[in-house]
This record gives sequence, structure tokens and C-alpha cells, in this order.
Amino acid sequence: MFPTVSHFLEYLLGIQVPLPFNTFGVFVALAFIAGYWAFTQEFKRKEALGILHPIKKTITVGKPATTIELVYNGIFGFLIGYKLVYALLNYQLFVSDAQTVLLSLKGNILGGLFFAGLFAYWDYKEKNAHKLPKPKTVEVVQHPYELMGSLIVWAAVWGFLGAKIFDNLEHWDTFVKDPIGSLLSFSGLTFYGGLICGGAAVLYIARKNNVKVLHMLDIGGPGMMLAYSVGRIGCHMSGDGDWGIPNLNPKPLSWLPDWLWAYTYPNNVANEGNPIAGCVGRFCNELPQPVYPTPIYEVIVCFILFLILWKVRDRIKSPGTMFGVYLMLNGLERFFVELIRVNTKYNVASIQFTQAELISSILFLSGLALVSYSLKNKEKLANY
Repeated sequence: MFPTVSHFLEYLLGIQVPLPFNTFGVFVALAFIAGYWAFTQEFKRKEALGILHPIKKTITVGKPATTIELVYNGIFGFLIGYKLVYALLNYQLFVSDAQTVLLSLKGNILGGLFFAGLFAYWDYKEKNAHKLPKPKTVEVVQHPYELMGSLIVWAAVWGFLGAKIFDNLEHWDTFVKDPIGSLLSFSGLTFYGGLICGGAAVLYIARKNNVKVLHMLDIGGPGMMLAYSVGRIGCHMSGDGDWGIPNLNPKPLSWLPDWLWAYTYPNNVANEGNPIAGCVGRFCNELPQPVYPTPIYEVIVCFILFLILWKVRDRIKSPGTMFGVYLMLNGLERFFVELIRVNTKYNVASIQFTQAELISSILFLSGLALVSYSLKNKEKLANY
């Protein structure tokens, strides 16, 4: 297992390179990049087909930097410098526990003040270089794909918050014991929480920019499936606890790698299991019994589902159908993987289920309803 990028580089190259990056975080970033690419391609394709249209906006150019802009840039620069300089001066601590360094109140005042001045001065010089004797109003054309910068930021912020909220609801006992630590921790993220909250934020921004809801949902289907597949690689490589139930069954195929059939997740970031003899450091546990490596199953299945969605996207004409199909495939995939995955069980009217099983069932039924609605109203939605 590779809880940090340094562990991976040591395994690959045989040298220790101290870096303050955890493997899970790197793959979350890669998942956003993959989603960004897929979303952008769909935006451009739908604009070329005349489904989406660029909009005209009026902006004022040639204005000098305002006091409030300089203040905002100064505050942002202070926060960057306050943490960055402290992290560099305490690099070993940063490498060993980046989360504590970033989320604590500790920092470097001089570093913060330097970067505050630098950011404010940078903004002042940038605006001053384009300042006109008399600011003027101009009309610019904004293409739909140019929204991706704002969409990715909103999706990241609200997706993270939603993932944390849903995870803490799912693991309520742990949350009650340490609510502050649970909320501030970078570990423990529930996909569906991120999907719901991040998706709602994206729809809000898209609607404000004249992209209709059903078209935005259709654009998001393939990209979200791809992003989920990439993100799950990080779950597997870091061993974040999203594994399956114990699997003591013999391998069905002798050539099948052990890590693809039953795995103990040594050096997992969740620190679950028994201590590893001779291991030194923070991540020195492995599971007492091998378990189904469910994250890698989801990587494979979801990438195949992405390829299917990507292949058929040209053939789907009715708005909403693509997203409905995505919801159904996503719901089915997650429901079946839950059958062999460790998770908190709820009991209502003698029926046991997990949070993900409940939400995946709702998503499947919602997708089925959306597909039915889209096909039934195909002519009505043709000019939507």
C-alpha cells in the first residue's frame, strides 16, 4: 500500500523522497482533472450541435484596482504565506502530518505579511497595466465550456462538504466522539454526499449562465462516471477503509493477482488491523484477514461504464436521458458492490440496509423515472 506519494516513489525507484502529498489526495485531484476534460468535451460537442449557445456579457475594462480588491487579494495572500512559509520552515512535520499543519492555527506571521503585500501589489500592477484614461464598457462572448473554471471550484468545495456531512451521518458514533476532528479530517468521504451537494452547486452556477438543467445533467453523466473511477484508484492504493468483507475463498484463477482477489491492505491510511512487524512510522497496520478489494472492482466497472456512456452519447437525443442512464448504471454498480463491502448497517422494520444501498436504490429509480419522462416527452423536449 502507498499511503503517501513518498511510499509509492520508494517502491518504484527504491529511494525515499519526502513529499507532503497523500496518495488519496493526488487521485482526488486527478479525478477532478479527468472530470474537467470530459465535461469540457461535452460542452464543446453540444455547442457544435447547436444545443448550447454562447452568451453575450457586458463588462467594464480599464478600471484601476479598487480598495476592496486589494484587500481581498491581501487576505488571500496572507493565508497562503502564513501556511506556506510555516510548512517550509517545518518541512519534516509537514511531510509527516500535512493535515495537522494545514488545519491548525499555526503559521508564520512574516510569511503571511510578505505574501499579502505581494498579492496586493501584483493585483495593483496588473490592473494598472490595463488602466484606461476612461474605463469603457464592452460586450464579450462567453462559450459554455468557459464555465468549467467556476464549475470545478464550486463542485470541489460543495462536494467536499457534502462528502464529509454524509460520511459523518453514516459514522455517527465516531462523529459524536470527536466532532471537530471528524469534520476537519481529510479522510472519510462519502461519494454520494459529494455527488448530491457538488451536483447541486454545479446546477446552480450553470442555470445562472443560461445552461438548462437537463442539458447540464446530461453533460455531467459520463464525466462523473470517469471521475469516480479515477478517484477509487486512490481509495485502493491508500487503503482508506472502503474495502470489502473478509474473503478466505481460494482464487478462482491461479494467475489472478492476490491484490485483485483478496488483500490485507498493509500500511493502510485507516490504520486498521494488526501492527506489521518491523514497520516504523504512522502507517504500520494491515488487516488480520484478506478482504475483497472492492475499490479496484469499482475502478474497473466504472471505467467500462464510462466507455459505454461515452460511446452512446451521440445516439441519445432527448434531454435528460443520458443522465437518467448514468443514475441507473451508477445505482446498480454501487448496490451490488455493497453486498461484499464493509459498511454501517441500518435496521428499519426488520430490513437491514446501508446508506449507500438506500441512496443507490433511490438513484436507480430516479434514473428510471427520468429516462421514462424524457422518452415520453421527446418531442416536447426537442427544442428544450
